[in-house]
Amino acid sequence: MRFVNSIFRLLHVNKKNWKAIALCVLAATIFWFLDSLNDNYTANVNFPLRFEYNEEAYIPVEPLPDRLTINVSGMGWDLFRRSAGFRVTPLVIPLDRPASVRKIVGSTLPALFSDQIEGLEINFVVNDTIYVNIEPRDRKWVRLRIDSVERFLRPGYGVVSPIQIRPDSVLADGPLSHISELRRSLSLSLEHTNIDEDYDEEVEVTVPHRPLIAFRPSTVHVSFRVEEYVEVTDSVKLVLVNLPESAKPDLQVEKLPVTISVRRSQAESLVWDSMRAVVNLKGFKGGKISAEPEIAGLPGGAKVVEIDSVHITY
Repeated sequence: MRFVNSIFRLLHVNKKNWKAIALCVLAATIFWFLDSLNDNYTANVNFPLRFEYNEEAYIPVEPLPDRLTINVSGMGWDLFRRSAGFRVTPLVIPLDRPASVRKIVGSTLPALFSDQIEGLEINFVVNDTIYVNIEPRDRKWVRLRIDSVERFLRPGYGVVSPIQIRPDSVLADGPLSHISELRRSLSLSLEHTNIDEDYDEEVEVTVPHRPLIAFRPSTVHVSFRVEEYVEVTDSVKLVLVNLPESAKPDLQVEKLPVTISVRRSQAESLVWDSMRAVVNLKGFKGGKISAEPEIAGLPGGAKVVEIDSVHITY
């Protein structure tokens, strides 16, 4: 029994002993690791990759590969530094005619990289093929417009002034295939909806699904006036034009009820007597006709919402 207790006392470890043991283990591990880095090894290493070409004249249509895996041999120190990314200079692939290159076979690259990788021997490139898609850069002037501005307005509101776009043209820059598809005019999309007051904002110029096209300038100034519209109803005098001299038309009404949409600011000052419901009988030879009159004398921006048809016999 005394023998067993002696063994337990011998194996007993206090906090001071643990610290000493931990330091010894750490020192041994570091010594072993540093010593092992002096040996030669073979490993797959990821290298940063860069393509060298005239970026003023060409543009990638798809993101270019930015990493390349190469199987190399060398001292542990060099492999560790490369693998950890310490001061690793990107490997460079020069492209004299980038638009004519679609793929690069991996087996052709060791000769190109041999002078770019110091201290390591290239065994082979792990990537079988590198795919690139680069096109000539093209430019085109594009005129700006806004189609169907009503879709951005709150229901019951309308634009009551010319739409100002400054500047009204921008220079589009991008891949040749994308610029070729771009029309000479481009409709802007406003960021806001349910607009119910005067608009005065900077609007970004973009093309849906074409992020590679850049515009200069990238934003333009858009402004227009907005006002609420209301519907009003009254009767206007019916007038027939281009009526044959001998004709004696049979009209059942002299005035027609009409509903129009006008700016709220105009509703109180409308002069209904200045409007006419006009039916043009040019080319009509006689008999019966059913026609929808046109309202003459509408105030600016007003629209006809509802009007009855007219039946004429002569």
